[in-house]
Amino acid sequence: MIEITDIEKIYRLGGETIKALDKVTLSIKEGEFTSIMGPSGSGKSTLMNILGLLDRFDNGKYMLNGTDVTELSDDQLAGVRNKEIGFVFQSFNLMARMNVLENVMLPLVYAKVPADERKKRATEALEKVGLGDRLYHLTNEISGGQKQRVAIARSIVNRPSVLMADEPTGNLDSKTTEDIMRIFQDLNDEGTTIVMVTHEPEMAAYTKRIVHFRDGQITEDETVTPKQLSKAEVD
Repeated sequence: MIEITDIEKIYRLGGETIKALDKVTLSIKEGEFTSIMGPSGSGKSTLMNILGLLDRFDNGKYMLNGTDVTELSDDQLAGVRNKEIGFVFQSFNLMARMNVLENVMLPLVYAKVPADERKKRATEALEKVGLGDRLYHLTNEISGGQKQRVAIARSIVNRPSVLMADEPTGNLDSKTTEDIMRIFQDLNDEGTTIVMVTHEPEMAAYTKRIVHFRDGQITEDETVTPKQLSKAEVD
């Protein structure tokens, strides 16, 4: 699914050269639930941005689901990103003036999916995360945990190859965090490939593989038995 080889990302600040990623090589197979864990400044978010085609790298090679994205134009990258990748961010990134259903339909608008099909698929995605009764609420009328559920529904509505989550529980309390991680585990059990960035060992414990990052390099890559949560309740 994901294969990067000798990836380097270099920043030049004043007269100083900083390697945010230093010859990183990593493979992620279809159906894995992988966390990328490390302290602030370790390079994990830089790696996530590159895996998600949100940023370019300076050297190396990146294969995504059989496509070599290394030399693609910005427009080509946008097309691959919209088709192959779903995103969940710490800050939700929802559109305040749109209701819940409209937020989830937005990626399908960009993909030029017909209106009836957009509504059908967005409704199904929201029902999957337990928000079938919140379709027409504005985002300022729902809780933080519900906002993240909307963001997850939006991330899966385009049926991407991989779901990427960047500190997805950073703004949530412990009970809501468990609810969100339960949804991720359910999605992974159904076959969704998930890559999650976190600095918290408690969050990484819910995943099946932990890639440890420090100073722009992988320091450890371990397969683990995830902490299990009961299947998510869908009201």
